[in-house]
Amino acid sequence: MLKPLVSILVPFKNTEVFISECLDTILKQSYSNWEAIFVDDNSNDNSYNIVKNYTKKNTRIQLYKSEGNGIIEALRTAYKHSSGNYITRMDSDDIMTPNRLEVMVSNLEKHGKKHLAVGQVKYFRADGLSDGFSRYEQWLNKLTVTGNNYSEIYKECVIPSPCWMLHRNDLDACGGFNLNIYPEDYDLAFRFYKAGYTCIPCNDVLLHWRDYSTRTSRTHEHYAENSFLDLKVHYFLELNYDASRPLTIWGAGHKGKTLAKILLKENIPFYWICDNPKKIGKHIYDQELYNFDYLSKLKQPQSIVTVANTKAQEEITRYFKKQNMQSMIDYFFFC
Repeated sequence: MLKPLVSILVPFKNTEVFISECLDTILKQSYSNWEAIFVDDNSNDNSYNIVKNYTKKNTRIQLYKSEGNGIIEALRTAYKHSSGNYITRMDSDDIMTPNRLEVMVSNLEKHGKKHLAVGQVKYFRADGLSDGFSRYEQWLNKLTVTGNNYSEIYKECVIPSPCWMLHRNDLDACGGFNLNIYPEDYDLAFRFYKAGYTCIPCNDVLLHWRDYSTRTSRTHEHYAENSFLDLKVHYFLELNYDASRPLTIWGAGHKGKTLAKILLKENIPFYWICDNPKKIGKHIYDQELYNFDYLSKLKQPQSIVTVANTKAQEEITRYFKKQNMQSMIDYFFFC
């Protein structure tokens, strides 16, 4: 019996230093029924020619020029030329483990449609990782082990963009790559969440995720902090906000202030609370800051927490639990 065809979509731009290693790890997959569709997003280095040489050696590798500019257009072009039962993404500067496709296909075959195969990740960098990336890796893998990725979706992107797979029909049903919304990977993760696709728990590291200073997600304006916050607020208001309940912002730092401005612009009423004695009682944007225990005076409030400090988050979580409040219903961490 022929195994399902997997389409691997690989947009690329100026990654001549890394792209051969990426291609080699695709060729070494234990699962053999795949097609890798590489799309050049207007590179000005030798990336295109490197991939072209691989296409001469293996017909499963296809190469196209993007029909537009940017990663979304490149993904659209790749998807248009794909024909697989299952769709997955890969970045041209990353590395697949040899069993990645096999594990993901096996999980999807076992669980069926409306499921999302994900895998654990391992960051690497030539000159060593920052503590921030190490923490992100640990946090992401902890979610992936249990498949509870959506439980903290408002913190960061909970689905690694180069390490998911799903049925073609499911990708189409949630809009695929049709929307021009950045950051595109985070937006897609929210649409998986909105569609109710269950993340399949995974114990295996399936992706080695490369970090370097000129990586697009570090340098492009589409991946700036404000873009992430705008996206979070958009989906929160659509999917989790209950307008019949009072809303609070917990925290008055940079992110709390930015969030307050967004909500004011959207005409969403809110109370502003914090635990900083220097700020309590002051007014910012004509909004008074209350002590956090003001929550107890509100009837069934929802809270968005913008406090980034890990220990403070643990204390805030304990406070919510004492109030019998539930995560993703009553409170949401936005950082």
